[in-house]
Amino acid sequence: MNKSSRSFAKPLRDVAAKVVGESFTRQGFASAELVTRWTEIVGVEIAAHSEPIRIQWTRPADGGEREPGTLVLRVEGPAAIEIQHLANVICERVNQFLGWRAVARVALRQAPLRRGERKASLGFDSAAAARIAETLAAIGDDDLKAALARLGAAIKRP
Repeated sequence: MNKSSRSFAKPLRDVAAKVVGESFTRQGFASAELVTRWTEIVGVEIAAHSEPIRIQWTRPADGGEREPGTLVLRVEGPAAIEIQHLANVICERVNQFLGWRAVARVALRQAPLRRGERKASLGFDSAAAARIAETLAAIGDDDLKAALARLGAAIKRP
């Protein structure tokens, strides 16, 4: 039986995942989630003034174990000292998220953050999420209900 000569479109997530994944790998990230979930990992206060650039790894000597890497962060100039004081907290949170001791140090690069306009929208309206959660009584899974309430609050945010 002959294959159809018609080609079918691939889902965008499949194409984008391959391209974006390769880019993150070149920057030393084992997972794109460190970048995409940065606010969730380190908290709103730290994420408002920093963003991960790459993880620098050292080569193991003669087949030895790989040493933890250095997380390189882009930070806004005025917040650099505060972020520097929170370096241990950042390392702990990143390692906890990844599930292993991947990062031992934090290096800072002072520069404007690339996401620009997103800083103002980092606030979370918990009252709106609670109101929306009340309307989701038919959903039995509490985690799903909370996630949908947060999504609804984010969508309704002006």
